[in-house]
Amino acid sequence: MPSNQLKNEKLSSTMSETGTVKIRKALLSVSDKTGLVNFARELSRHGITLISTGGTLATLTKAGISATAVEQITGFPEMFDGRVKTLHPKIHGGILARRDLAEHQDQLKNASIEPIDLVVVNLYPFEQIIDKKDVSLEECIENIDIGGPTLLRSAAKNYAFVTVVSDPSDYPLVLNELNSLNGIALLTRQRLSVKAFQRTANYDSRIDSFLSKKILQEEVLYLNFHGGRTLRYGENAHQKAQLFINPQNSQPSLAAAELLNGKEMSYNNYLDAESAYACAQNLGGTTAAVVIKHTNPCGYATGASLVNALSQAWAGDPISAFGSFLALTQPVDKDISQFLKDKFIEGLIAPDFTSPALQSLKEHHKNLRLLKIPLAQNLTKQTRTPSLRSISGGILIQSPDDILYEKWECPTQQKFPPVYKALAEFALIACKHVKSNAIVLAREYESGYFHMLGMGAGQPNRIDAFQKLSLVRAKTNLENEYQILKPNVPLSEYIKQQFARVVLASDAFFPFPDLVQAAASAGIRYIVQPGGSLRDDQSISACNELGVSMVFTGTRHFLH
Repeated sequence: MPSNQLKNEKLSSTMSETGTVKIRKALLSVSDKTGLVNFARELSRHGITLISTGGTLATLTKAGISATAVEQITGFPEMFDGRVKTLHPKIHGGILARRDLAEHQDQLKNASIEPIDLVVVNLYPFEQIIDKKDVSLEECIENIDIGGPTLLRSAAKNYAFVTVVSDPSDYPLVLNELNSLNGIALLTRQRLSVKAFQRTANYDSRIDSFLSKKILQEEVLYLNFHGGRTLRYGENAHQKAQLFINPQNSQPSLAAAELLNGKEMSYNNYLDAESAYACAQNLGGTTAAVVIKHTNPCGYATGASLVNALSQAWAGDPISAFGSFLALTQPVDKDISQFLKDKFIEGLIAPDFTSPALQSLKEHHKNLRLLKIPLAQNLTKQTRTPSLRSISGGILIQSPDDILYEKWECPTQQKFPPVYKALAEFALIACKHVKSNAIVLAREYESGYFHMLGMGAGQPNRIDAFQKLSLVRAKTNLENEYQILKPNVPLSEYIKQQFARVVLASDAFFPFPDLVQAAASAGIRYIVQPGGSLRDDQSISACNELGVSMVFTGTRHFLH
């Protein structure tokens, strides 16, 4: 047998048949020292020799843990205020050398380099430093780690023989395998390798984004989404689709929802569910329900109970509610499961489900998607997720539409009654989730509780959104209500009475007075809209002539 083959077989003896590699020597150099002392103590207990640097070495020494300083390995002291510590062949040779190649082993021996089997590194806190208020460019530059990413990349590249740990949360994983396997399994080394490369890629992208903006005055956008789970198809059967997840998101989200029942979510399901969740989020402080069809709220209501809210939302457009996606702001109870017993919907989102309700829904709706998603709390500008949309050759990014109105100004002679303000705010919330051009008609159906009586969505002009859609839907709903209640007045009078209590909300200003005139003709007396048109004065004059009260909010809510 050739001597090289004999030597290679001997070198491979440190690796078990399952690919487990023993750890004899470890390099520890961390900025985040969470869990460091206990981890290092356990490594020492396994007979592993520790090498360390600067502050990490000081922490270990203080804890009574024996470790060799890197400069004793390299023969060079830390230089240039710590800028150069581990950038040396005695370190990187020990990490990068292949244990299965005799030539590499000969070179290690000739250079008096000992192999390093475990590299534990986390990086200077550059991301935290640049988020500090009034931080100087010099401080940011000094917190760009050079040696750390190099160590991570070296160890990650040689995962066949070396274990790399870039996150303190992985310390227990390493210790568990040392205890159970007396080494680290190949699959674990591979996963930790990928995680290390992800870490350095994200780290470098933050540096690029910061310096490009600071020095070049150029915005750079990096996207970091994981998963790539293939969906059944896209919007249509001939289109392909995938779902990627933002690993940095810490807020409740649709992507992180718990699917408790039903078929896997499709591309369209996700779009409808996102619209439903956003609508519920905006009414999170109330007991409310939303019915979504093709991303538009066709039903929206608050109520004294959850089933009361859902029944009112469903009644807003029961035909469109068939095959819809629902979202509720409170945990689903047995009354909700009973209400849905004979109804077909694609999915239901709620913060939680009681056990009886969940069991009932599963029994009667085998394929119904039940999604458990808590409503997000205490969102700030920093934690709100911006929206992204691709265009040919580029991508658009914008901050969320999280301002309901900037002012509450009534320029008309007929003043807006304060008692109608809560209803108007509900109408605005509904309106900002309806595709433009959007008109919403809302009513207080019981004291303190509101519902969307009619809406017009996605029209090229606002007058059609009112006359051909929202007005028609509202009249239909009132006719149905009239048949149930049987009030002691003619239908026309009943509709007139109800419209006198309706608030009309528009997502954008009125370019002409025609919408005021059409609304007044229908008996509507209260309007909220952003204002800002060159012809605002004409709409104001029309209101004054027709006895209509109108509020300008100063905030447009286009949704395309």
